[in-house]
Amino acid sequence: MQNLDVNKAANAWSSLAGAVFVPHTESDYRQLVSLLDNLIDEVGEDEAHPLASLMEIVGVLIENYEAEHVPELVIE
Repeated sequence: MQNLDVNKAANAWSSLAGAVFVPHTESDYRQLVSLLDNLIDEVGEDEAHPLASLMEIVGVLIENYEAEHVPELVIE
């Protein structure tokens, strides 16, 4: 496992922090969904794409928000 260079990570994160975050509101959620849509357009199904892991992380953040805040449909 590679050691994280905290200084480099801090510099990189400062440009991403406004776009990648844990959503707490509907507005946050919609912003992340928009980002995911853009990432899907760019990455597609290319698992080797440099942004593929970011796309996965954003997807997990969205799934977690939906699990907590979006009621499941009940089909009778």
